[in-house]
Amino acid sequence: MAGKDYYNILGVRRDATDKEIKQAYRRLARKYHPDVNPGDKSAEAKFKEINEAYEVLSDPEKRKKYDQFGDKWQYADQFQGQPFWDFGKGRTVFEFGDLGGIFEDIFRGFGVGRSSYRTTPHPRRGQDVEYPIEVSLEEAYHGATRTIQIQTEEECQVCGGRGALQNAPCFSCGGLGRALRPRKLEVKVPPGVKDGSRVRIAGAGGAGSYGGPSGDLYLVTSVKPHHLFERKGDDLYVEVSVPLVDAMLGGEVEVPTLKGKVVLKIPPETQNGRVFRLAGLGMPRLGSSAKGDLFAKVRVELPTGLSERERELFRQLRASRGNPKSGI
Repeated sequence: MAGKDYYNILGVRRDATDKEIKQAYRRLARKYHPDVNPGDKSAEAKFKEINEAYEVLSDPEKRKKYDQFGDKWQYADQFQGQPFWDFGKGRTVFEFGDLGGIFEDIFRGFGVGRSSYRTTPHPRRGQDVEYPIEVSLEEAYHGATRTIQIQTEEECQVCGGRGALQNAPCFSCGGLGRALRPRKLEVKVPPGVKDGSRVRIAGAGGAGSYGGPSGDLYLVTSVKPHHLFERKGDDLYVEVSVPLVDAMLGGEVEVPTLKGKVVLKIPPETQNGRVFRLAGLGMPRLGSSAKGDLFAKVRVELPTGLSERERELFRQLRASRGNPKSGI
């Protein structure tokens, strides 16, 4: 196949389902993400290639055009009257119609001017771009700011998007009028994101054509596991160690939260495994001021290194509770 084979880049068949394409993209994006491969230029290039392939194959209309025109699918309207490779049939095909846009200067050099073969180009919206981003649970709680690098297609700066220079195809974009350009962006991850959340950044995607609006950038988030907290939806779960004496007689213990420690009152005779609900101390709800809850599970700590006096007190306690013959 001439040009880039997006199916091969994602490692899927040409008849792959949308689900298979999405699964392949997520697997490869995590493997080649710049955060996982710092300073690895080959991994960075592969990551950009994976994003480009997924951006096309995940969109039914774009995928249909790609299957017909290959990796220049977005210029299909401009190629009418030009030969193209039909990937479905494996042959070169000529279609005759309007001669549009970027080839006007080329054909004028051969005596073809603005005639019935020329159409007025319509504004076209730029491509949407997806960018996977991994955050810690703390960043998902408080929100975060990241600097990322993406690659989008924009109007060729050399030919001004016309695709031609002095009656010849532009050497920079090869006559396409568009070129890939890396961009650095500072993006904000809002509080409350979860695995799979899609954060839209309007107008930060690919530039439009002929005065059309830019596409959008979507941050696809994944949240790292935490060493203390387990997350279930907007709620958090944590274990709290409680000394045996406090569990029996009552007391106070500190409970960790994502914004600092709080004091939890332990009532007398608290059993091991009891769960206390701390309202509003869970995760923020994405796009809302509300928060989930924190559930603290008691783990009673048994004393060790007992003195003889402490052992005697436990013997007395056992005897007083009617089990004098059970020996230590």
